[in-house]
Amino acid sequence: MPAPRFLLPVIGLAALLCAAGVALPSPAFALSRIKDLANVEGVRQNQLVGYGLVVGLNGTGDTLNNTPFTKQSLQAMLERLGVNTRGSTLRTANVAAVMVTANLPAFATQGTRLDVTVSALGDAKSLQGGTLLVTPLLGANGEVYAVAQGSVAIAGFQAEGEAAKITRGVPTVGRISNGALIEREVDFKLNTQKALRLALRNPDLTTARRIAAAINDFLGADTAEPTDPATVHIHVPGKYRGNMIQLLTEIEQLRVEPDHTARVVIDERSGIIVMGKDVRVSTVAVAQGNLTVTISEQPQVSQAQPFSQGETVVVPRTAVKVDTGDAAKLAVVKEGVTLRELVDGLNALGIGPRDLISILQAIKAAGALQADIEVM
Repeated sequence: MPAPRFLLPVIGLAALLCAAGVALPSPAFALSRIKDLANVEGVRQNQLVGYGLVVGLNGTGDTLNNTPFTKQSLQAMLERLGVNTRGSTLRTANVAAVMVTANLPAFATQGTRLDVTVSALGDAKSLQGGTLLVTPLLGANGEVYAVAQGSVAIAGFQAEGEAAKITRGVPTVGRISNGALIEREVDFKLNTQKALRLALRNPDLTTARRIAAAINDFLGADTAEPTDPATVHIHVPGKYRGNMIQLLTEIEQLRVEPDHTARVVIDERSGIIVMGKDVRVSTVAVAQGNLTVTISEQPQVSQAQPFSQGETVVVPRTAVKVDTGDAAKLAVVKEGVTLRELVDGLNALGIGPRDLISILQAIKAAGALQADIEVM
């Protein structure tokens, strides 16, 4: 006869494991990588800009009489190519002056390519089908870091006739994929650095301290120190000198729990409200009511009696209705409620986003909202 088997309940098994000192997995906190919280000083993009000409347009380019800079640029380009147009009248509408912009990635090497954006500068109607001529791209120091050229691809279009016109997208802005060739590199030697600085994307004292503590625990020495809410200074240990990539690779994978200030973000144009989880309110009573006046016109026609030689007239009929919002009630929001309870309490008033914005601003003015309000 087989031996009887006993099954422990789930709760009993958990209690048994706890009594035996076996740790159960705890809920994971909202941990983020240092890589997602901070940037390494010096490892960043650089913005480039240039001025050039787009040719080959199908009559949708700049009007040379209205855009003298396009005419001057066209004449200067033709003179460099050995064509003298001084004193002559140019009537072409197939050329457009444009601004060319691009972002130079960090540690981009000479000879690699990057994407560029081409934007019309004059009164051109469309850049569709155009080709950008050789355009130097300058950095903030005035040096040429890349040269752009190629066919412009646009996502919008424009069509018009005698009495109607339709435009989809923005036909005066285009993009050239891999349209620029890097000619100069940014001189920054990461491996020779003896110290590093991490710049927090969202400055906060607590987050900076936690990042420094995580780095020190990993390296086993006090090498990281928060100098302000946005910066963590790292003294490179001796074993990582000349091998900065390994140090950064190991540091950026460390996980910490970021902290932030309680904040309510309001976009009044679209009525969007975003509230953080740390938003709290003191005890406050809220009432909301609107004065609505509705006026409706229903004119009636008054017909004269037969053989009365009278006239048919229109008699106005106006109905005016006033709603003072008497059904609105006074709601009490208790102190220290959570975000969910705060939202449920405000929704109980039956108000829309526009009125909710005014209520939140009024609660803040009363000193009962423990959060910053940021209006976009």
